[in-house]
Amino acid sequence: MIGFILADIRRHKGGTIAILLLVAFAVALAVSVTLQERALRLGSARAANAFDLVVGAAGSETQLVLSSVFLQAAPLPLMEAAAFQRLAADPRVAFAAPIGFGDSFAGYPLVGTSTALVTHLSPQLEEGAGFRQEGDAVIGSAVDLSMGAVIKPMHGTAEEGGHTHTGLAYAVVGRMKQTGTPWDRAILVPIQAVWELHGMGHEEAGHEETGHEEAGHEEAGHEEAGHEGGEHEHSADAAAPIDEDWAEHAAAVPAVLVKPKTIADAYKLRQEYRSGTTLAVFPGEVLTRLYATLGDAKILLMAVAVGTQVLIAAALLLVTIMHVGQRRRQIGALRAFGASRTVVFRIVWLHLFTISLAGIFLGFGLGYLVSDIIGGIVSRQNGFTMPVAFARGDLVFAAAVSAFAAVLAIVPAMLAYRQSPAAALKG
Repeated sequence: MIGFILADIRRHKGGTIAILLLVAFAVALAVSVTLQERALRLGSARAANAFDLVVGAAGSETQLVLSSVFLQAAPLPLMEAAAFQRLAADPRVAFAAPIGFGDSFAGYPLVGTSTALVTHLSPQLEEGAGFRQEGDAVIGSAVDLSMGAVIKPMHGTAEEGGHTHTGLAYAVVGRMKQTGTPWDRAILVPIQAVWELHGMGHEEAGHEETGHEEAGHEEAGHEEAGHEGGEHEHSADAAAPIDEDWAEHAAAVPAVLVKPKTIADAYKLRQEYRSGTTLAVFPGEVLTRLYATLGDAKILLMAVAVGTQVLIAAALLLVTIMHVGQRRRQIGALRAFGASRTVVFRIVWLHLFTISLAGIFLGFGLGYLVSDIIGGIVSRQNGFTMPVAFARGDLVFAAAVSAFAAVLAIVPAMLAYRQSPAAALKG
């Protein structure tokens, strides 16, 4: 029987390939949607796990997390320097790392921060050393720069018409190990240098100018009126030692990444800093809400996929029925040579189910390949790893699709079963 089926498949390559591709496309569509949604959840969750608590000025929780954790450039209001100083001095805080962004270099985000955050992200550097001077820069593992490379920061991006700062050039002194987060594509520099380069230096600690506050809503608070035209370019001393005495030297920041000492401290700090002027969030909590929205989108995409599968199943059924109709003489000959109805049924059913099963396996392979390619593109663009992998639920889906294919193959098999040899040979 198997030999007969294989010989028949070879004789009808065109029809076999058409059925195979129809099944593979339907399965690949559903598999790719499922794998991508799961990879996005896992990848973003792992990226957010690096940070316990994010504190910033009152505003959008989602944008605060996307900008500070995932380094997605967007306007953020500034948190007052006094609030940051109070947070940094809190005995319940292991460290409070200020971050300032808005600058870039060669397409990589340039983030001002502290030595504590560098140590937190990469306890041991891949090469080089951490910050020692204001002109030092530590790069993520995915940044395509060599040790000693000179970095001339650009305000904004080249695509947005940004301008290059002339008051300071950083030098790469260290490279972090891979973290699997967007910070792998970041260039980290001392926050003091960022403050000074944007006119928010030590002399301005503890207060904000009106121009700074307005600019903060555009580029993380680092641009004064007239700065864009280059009239008030500020500078920083690249050789100056870094000073992280926040009680004495601090300025307004768009966000602070906080490491509480205990879980209880984390909840207390979150409650205390959810006031009228500040906002504290758990990144995982915000992501959970985003996942709910993502889940709605997945339902919509899966509905489209299921609708496509139904149409393909209908087309597949039509093709197989036509295929059986074209082989009436062959089926009649089998019956005339003594093959029973049951044997004919089994041959037709097994033939179609074998092709469908091959299409299902091909569809899973194509779905995985497409998801892996998309995941790689997203990882290169955003920095965090997209782990594409099958789960137990995919086995259930494969079994369900296989069962559906088995049931679908019964229809043409029954048509062949009910044909009489005489009628088939006459046709």
